Amino acid sequence: MKIQTIYMKTAVFTALLCSVLLGCAPSFEEPNISLEDYKIEQGFELQMLAAEPLLQAPVAMDFDDKGRIWVAEMPGYMNNIEGKGEEEPTGAIRILEDLDKDGVMDHSKVFLDSLVMPRALAFVYGGLLYAEPPNLWFIEIENDLPGKRTLVDSLYAPEGNPEHQSNGLLLNIDNWIYNAKHAYRYQLKNGEWRKKPTTVRGQWGITHDNFGRLYFNDNARQLLGDYVLPNRLVRNEYIEPKQGVNRLLTDDQRVYPLHATSVNRGYASGVLDKDSLLKEVTSASGPLVYRGGTFPDGYDQNVFVCVPEANLIKRNILAFHGDSISAKQAWQEKEFLASTDEGFRPVSLSNGPDGGLYVVDMHIGVIQHYAFLSPYLKKVAQKKQLDTLTGYGRILRIKNKDTETLKIPDFENLSGTELVKLLKDKNGWIRDRAQHYLIFKDKKEAKSALEKLVMETNSPLSQIHGLYTLKGLDALSFDLLKSIAEKSGPDVISHAIVLLEDFVSKEKAKEAQKLFKAVLAKNDRSIDLYLASTVGIWAKASKADFLPLVHALFDSYKNNPIVTEALLSGMDDSVESVLAGLQENPNFKDSDLETRITNSIERKKQDKPNPIFTNTAVAMDTRTKGAKLFRQMCSVCHGINGEGTDGVAPPLMNSEYVANSPERLALIILHGLSGPVLVNGKQYKFNQAMPGLNGNPNLSDKDISDVITYVTNAFSRTPHWVKPGKIKELRDKKSESGGEYTEPELQEYSE
Repeated sequence: MKIQTIYMKTAVFTALLCSVLLGCAPSFEEPNISLEDYKIEQGFELQMLAAEPLLQAPVAMDFDDKGRIWVAEMPGYMNNIEGKGEEEPTGAIRILEDLDKDGVMDHSKVFLDSLVMPRALAFVYGGLLYAEPPNLWFIEIENDLPGKRTLVDSLYAPEGNPEHQSNGLLLNIDNWIYNAKHAYRYQLKNGEWRKKPTTVRGQWGITHDNFGRLYFNDNARQLLGDYVLPNRLVRNEYIEPKQGVNRLLTDDQRVYPLHATSVNRGYASGVLDKDSLLKEVTSASGPLVYRGGTFPDGYDQNVFVCVPEANLIKRNILAFHGDSISAKQAWQEKEFLASTDEGFRPVSLSNGPDGGLYVVDMHIGVIQHYAFLSPYLKKVAQKKQLDTLTGYGRILRIKNKDTETLKIPDFENLSGTELVKLLKDKNGWIRDRAQHYLIFKDKKEAKSALEKLVMETNSPLSQIHGLYTLKGLDALSFDLLKSIAEKSGPDVISHAIVLLEDFVSKEKAKEAQKLFKAVLAKNDRSIDLYLASTVGIWAKASKADFLPLVHALFDSYKNNPIVTEALLSGMDDSVESVLAGLQENPNFKDSDLETRITNSIERKKQDKPNPIFTNTAVAMDTRTKGAKLFRQMCSVCHGINGEGTDGVAPPLMNSEYVANSPERLALIILHGLSGPVLVNGKQYKFNQAMPGLNGNPNLSDKDISDVITYVTNAFSRTPHWVKPGKIKELRDKKSESGGEYTEPELQEYSE
């Protein structure tokens, strides 16, 4: 590793010397870096496609229509152990090119520079969508140069810890762009950017399967996902779905690194095994559903997950159960890709136009953000000189040894009919791009070919793409969707049911009711889930026609909480009308659906919608830095409104520790907390302990005091203030273990 470091640093210096003194044009040799420290699963080949000096600190990538790689660089992140320099405009977006056409990048050029911590990008609508906190921008591209720039959202990623800011920019099959750690989705329609509420998902990275369901994760949970298509469970603004979205898909968080890696809480009991190997994920990120079509049998729609703190990539196998999804690790005791190179930091993955799996390797020594960097890791990193491992960055490709690299179509010069044919391609990247091209190029001449395609019931994937292409072209009809639902398989029927909502009317009610009765008779759990999510919407057009279907679905699934949420979501603003009819059902009284409907009606009376539908957050305390510091370091887990995050952090709103125990709260903030903990009568268990901020040299005693002032003002009826001098005393009041406090220890503390 040290030899490689010296070599590449010399290469950078030589290139600069040549450019400055001799005036020669920049010329970069293809990367010649050994991969002997990397172990890939048998049957696969790992290739180094790009490395420094072509790029540094990449965090996200996408492909343009020529197959070139665009990367967002974040060299300001942990460029030193103190984390200084984050606010400097050192970031950039680069285009990586393979000029000699041998499959390896040999040239790079800057598209945008002087950026501050750019964190996401997407090549969409013929331009580039990118995030530079707090803004989300769309910029037109003119001969590889920036053109007109449009501000899409000025509040895309409010300032805070970059580990927890919004990211992703994933264009899904439904033509909407989704994000991790964000409550909105985006779409460019008729020249105007649309911004609509959606469920907040995950932390770093987001991906979709062939059906259009979303998957994501957070630090301590390697794979989360939604059981249903996006936004099916949030049409009723007065419910907060819990059963069908943000689900933990596997309890298995075990990792199998090849060596003893340096992790933030390596000092804590149970984090490392007897050989000092990390036991479970602590910084999972960048999940990807593989849809490339070139991997061996059994790999299609597997989910690969980055585990940068352990220098590895995991493989998970999905199982679909109609109304739910589960996952399991492909193996025990080994990983799909692992390395002993501690600089290997996979943070993002992409399906490639050639069928390969692409890895964004930030290649940095310290991956933990300084805000939560433990004194233990700081000491270890400095001892290993990991803090000096900066200025690097790599893109790797994983390919099946037994398949040829797929040729990339010339999208720009394809006709509408030729693009429609690509919707049947085995590579999901090709299908996605062809669908998007047909829509944003407004290829209405392809309508007849698309209508023919969506009736080809032996190819459900192309049917789904065809449906949403027609949707994007405003070319769907009730009769076409009805015909498709009558003749297709369960997945396509489910999508047809969703799309039929655009045609809800009294005139179409009878035909829709007849169709729904016919597909209900198929007794398919997936179809029934989507029927449940729509019958309430149709009941607004004709209660007499659709109330019997509500009864039938309720009777069949009265103990199924996911279907219950779907029914309630579909009722939307017809909930009170449907309630009157349901009360005639003898099974309805004291059921979960009755409870949820009652709660929904009460929340509507109190004007307490799902937070994603409100644009207001907790009022900022402008008198202190407390509000800003809370947003930067605490809200990522506890929520901007103090509502907490399942599996990660308990609520702060009306918590006993916030309302009644300011010094205990100070101990938690300073030294951390290891669960379980009781809040508002409910016990919360964490997948990881909350780290303390005592080791953060950038936080003064007054800063901690300001945070407490803000939190107690915002989330309780009893504001408190702890003097900075008291904070200084509490810094030295350690727990018995010297690490995080436990609840029993906190209870023993007397203020």
